[in-house]
Parts: sequence; structure tokens; C-alpha cells
Amino acid sequence: MQRDRLYAILRKYWGYESFRPLQLEVIEAVCAGRDTLALMPTGAGKSLLYQLPGAAMTGVCIVVTPLIALMKDQVDRLRARGINAAALHSGLTMRQADIVLDNASWGDLKFLYVAPERVANATFRSRLRTMNVSLLAVDEAHCISQWGYDFRPAYLRIAELRELLPEVPVLALTATATPAVAEDVMRHLKMTDGCVLRSTFARPNLSFAVRRTEDKYGQLLRVLNNVAGAGVIYVRTRETAEKLAQWIGEQTGDSQLAEFYHGGLGHAERTIRQERWTSGARRLMVATNAFGMGIDKADVRFVVHYDIPDSLEAYYQEAGRAGRDGRRSYAVLLTASDDRSRAVRRFENEFPPIEKIKECYEALFNYFGIGIGDGKFASFDFNIHDFAKRARMYTGTAYNAIRILQQNGYMTLGGETDNPPRIMFAVGRDELYKIRIEREELDHIIRTLLRLYAGVFHDRLVPVDVREIASMSGYTAERVREFLKQLWQMRIIRYIPGSRSPVLFIDEERLPSDDVFISPESYRIRKQMDAERLEGIFVYAEGTGCRSVVIQRYFGEEDAADCGTCDVCLERRRMSGLAASSEASQMRDDVEHQIVAMLCEGPMTVKQIVGKFLCPPELVTAALDRLTAAGKISAGGDGKLKYMRVSSGLPDDS
Repeated sequence: MQRDRLYAILRKYWGYESFRPLQLEVIEAVCAGRDTLALMPTGAGKSLLYQLPGAAMTGVCIVVTPLIALMKDQVDRLRARGINAAALHSGLTMRQADIVLDNASWGDLKFLYVAPERVANATFRSRLRTMNVSLLAVDEAHCISQWGYDFRPAYLRIAELRELLPEVPVLALTATATPAVAEDVMRHLKMTDGCVLRSTFARPNLSFAVRRTEDKYGQLLRVLNNVAGAGVIYVRTRETAEKLAQWIGEQTGDSQLAEFYHGGLGHAERTIRQERWTSGARRLMVATNAFGMGIDKADVRFVVHYDIPDSLEAYYQEAGRAGRDGRRSYAVLLTASDDRSRAVRRFENEFPPIEKIKECYEALFNYFGIGIGDGKFASFDFNIHDFAKRARMYTGTAYNAIRILQQNGYMTLGGETDNPPRIMFAVGRDELYKIRIEREELDHIIRTLLRLYAGVFHDRLVPVDVREIASMSGYTAERVREFLKQLWQMRIIRYIPGSRSPVLFIDEERLPSDDVFISPESYRIRKQMDAERLEGIFVYAEGTGCRSVVIQRYFGEEDAADCGTCDVCLERRRMSGLAASSEASQMRDDVEHQIVAMLCEGPMTVKQIVGKFLCPPELVTAALDRLTAAGKISAGGDGKLKYMRVSSGLPDDS
């Protein structure tokens, strides 16, 4: 495809005059029909890599992506640009899904987004044969590698589509694949003659920094005061998110400054909070990792990690949400002395004993009322907190057991989604005709249900569209919900109202617990690799080398050069400048002598000492490090620093 046409499409639909680095190379490879693996950091414009070729080529582009919220966001954006797109996910009724598939087969649909779980669906596969597919795009492709940090077994089925679409090129996209994971992705997707295009993982406009402190609150406040603009503060728990947002409001005197966000909030509330932050009505978002994918805010000036993440992949992806507009931005990681020990304890809890995993397996099927030999391909709205409470199991243990069961192909815990109401007749067809329904409205609703939905007697819950029932029956949607509830109370139907919650997909029929196989070798290797990932974040946090170089080498860039903008590079530059200045050398000595003089009066905390100086805090903490290394000061059990009068070797008046 000629470049002139690619630029014309870019201008027409996206309004840009030029491509970002590597975008054009990937797009040309795809348009030439080559299987391509594109490794590009967060914020580098990966969605354009399949959207532009999909718009330019004849036919429909199938996009596999794991997050329904992201699907909906992408579909809305494409439609706003005048490009026809649709999403196929568990939140649709059977009729709605049928319409989407019809449009993909016979309409002018250019993009069809599907969840990876959909790939194994027989109906989807049969309909796929009727489509003119131009491109298969696999987003978050690292999920296909069982050695990746976010392995999802459903991704393994994507390779089977290649047998149905042998002539269709595949584009795999990821921001967080190490060389080993990238090789695994290509193997699973059968990209035997694939083209690998890798963008640098350097972010020149993003200044990385690590702040070692026992006073994370104080350090956080310093960042907020010194860096203008919008920011995200990532924390590990919901409780911390709520407390920290409240504390920021109290410290600044502005209760509207920070918003908290986590998975425990309702969908509508989360949407409102994200929109307030995106629009600038709130400056700060204090959030768990539930906040992130699909964020459309280019002017985020800083991302602070209040708690240390589990891997460098997760950290880089979250930190990379700062500075997408190319302007100077900051990624700050706060660490305390006990962070390593806490992380190690947390890591051990993420790998329950195999017997505990089997116990969780059995409890799950009992929770859903599924007998041995049943349940294959069933799906359920799933409240893990309710399950853990009933199973008398710690929620974290339940989650990690389910994660390992998912990795072994027994079930899949999907993301939170809009779940339509579901019904199933609790009586047989013949029995239904014998029941006397005295209220005409209920009889009318029953007849409407029978006309609209096949399969309601087939011993399974069928998704229904309340608005469709209302339109067909002539009642309002609210009245239809009331009628369904009444029919449920009369035990004529089983009725599950619409909700928004995670969905647990059962991938295999229930087995006796003794037959559930968790490969010990796979378990050991996965645990070892996760331990190496955890160590990777500590190499980054505790190392003395350029932060950007550590990240780039982790992702396979061996020729990485110092960034010159991270805290390590800036400190080196400052120290080299100080070493050349006798005045600066004198300042350093003065700071050390003042610290000793203070501690001669009695023990003090680091925060108290730093507060006594007007010079930059880094000068004071560097002096404290030198005095500690020389044995002149030490920390007591209460965390306060004291002067070692005897062991220091300094004269009393020093």
C-alpha cells in the first residue's frame, strides 16, 4: 500500500500529519501481509497500528482484547471518527450478539472487538468463516505466554483461528514483553516468518525517581507541592486509597483535590470519578491498579507509587501513563526499609499449597451447585468476597488459588462487566400451559418471552434484553422488571436481575478433586519466574545505576544509554559539580558538622533533622548516609538517629 494513501487516511480519520516513531514501519509490514509482533511502551500509540490498516484494507479487522471497558472505549472512538465498529462480549444478549455477527458477516463493519474467551465459542467460529477478515490483531499479547506476568489460558486458543484464517496476517501488540516472553508469543501464534519491530523503552520526557523514606506521607506531600498538574497515586489496597485521599484533603485544606478509585466502587461511581479527574475537576486520583487501562489523559504530570508493585512490567506500564503529551513528567516510587520483607511475605501468599488450590476448586463448584461431570462452558456472576466468606477462606488465598486454576485451564475469571438479566423457565413447556395466570399482563409477558427467546426451557439461564421485551410487549422497561420479579416469586421462572460484576467462566466440567492436576513442575517454574520479577523491581528500586537503563535492559535493550534525567543521573551530575567546587565541599562538611552537633544534644528522627536545614533535603540525607557509613551515627530501636561518641573517633567538640 502506497505511503501517500496511509498518510491520507491518517489525516482523514485521525487528523494527524505524521506518525510517531515505529508506527509507519509496523503499519507497512501489516499492510504487506506480514505477521508482525510490535513491542512498544505504554502511550506510544499502539491502537493506531491495527486501526489504520483495518480502515485501509477491505474487510473486517478482528481485535482480541481482554478488557470490556477498553473495547467499548475503542468502539466509541472509532464510531466518532466515522468508522463502523462493534464489540462482542458477555454483556450482550444472544440477539444482540447475533446482530453484531450479522453486521460483521454481511454489513460494512470494519472492526470487531472480541474477548479472548469468545475465540473458543463454536458459534463465533462458524460465523467467522462467513466473514471477509482482513487482519487479526491481538492486544496485550504477553497474556499468551504462560511465563508472562499476566498469563491467560484463553489466549492460547487464538492460535486456532489461524487454521480458520490461514491467509490473514496477525499483528500482536504488547508494551511489557521481555525477550523470552516475546519469543513465546511468536511461537504460540505460529508466526514462523514473523517480523519483530521493537520501539525503545526509553521515555526521554519521563524522569524516574526512587525516594527511600520512612515518612511516605511527607515525601508524597513534597511531590504534590513541587510538581504542578494532574497526577495518579497508586496504592495496593482499597483502604489505603480511601485514607490517603482523605489525608491529602486534610493536609492541603482542599477536600476536592483528590479522588479515590478502586474496584469496590459501583460502575457508575467509578465512571463519574474518572470523568471528574479527566476533565480537571479533580487534580489527583488515588487508586488501586483497577484504575489504568483506557485512560485518555495526555497531560498527567506525575505518577507516584506509594506501595511497591509486584514486577517491573506492572510498574513500567502504570508509570508510563504520565507524560503522554511529550512534556516533562515524573514517575516516583516511594520505598521504606520494610518494603522488601512485606513484598516477600505477600509473594509467598500468592502461591497457596496445591492441596489448598484443590480445596478452593471443590468449594467453588459447591458454591455454584455444580455436580461432578457438569458445568463445562457455564458462566456465573462472581463475588469473590461472598465466596471466600462462605468457604471460610481468606480472600487473597481464594483469588490466588483461582488464578492458578485459571493458568491450568480449568476456569477463567473475567473482568467486571455489565451482565444482562437472565431467565429460565422453572416449569416445563407442557406444565406452563396448564398453569392458570389470572393476571393478563403476566400472561402477555410470558407469551412475549416465548416469542423472543429460544432455549428458555433448555436448563440454562438465557440473557434477555429488558428494553426489547418492553418494546415488544408495550410496557415500560421498569414494568417489565416488576413482571419478571413477580413471575420469579410465583416460581414460574428463575430470574437473575442485571448487574455489574466479574464473571467466572467454567472451561472444563467438574472433576473429582483427586483428578484435578496442577503440574508441580509448572507450579515451581511459575513461582520461580514470579520471584525473579519481584527481584527485578527491587533491582530497580535499590540499584545505583540509571533507572531508565535498568528498565531498558530488563526489556532486552542492551545498548541503553543513561537518560540524564532520573534521580541517579541528576545526583551524579550534581555530585560531580560539587566535587569540582571547594565551596560546595565546604557546604558538605558544614552540613555534617551541624548534624553531629544536633545529635550531641540528643537523638532525632531523619524528618526532624531534614527540617532543620534550608538546603535541599538530598544534601542532608547524603550527609546522613556518609556519617552512618563512617560509624559516626546510628539508628536506635525507636528509629531515631544518635551520635556514636565513643566509636566515632571524633573529638568531643567536632
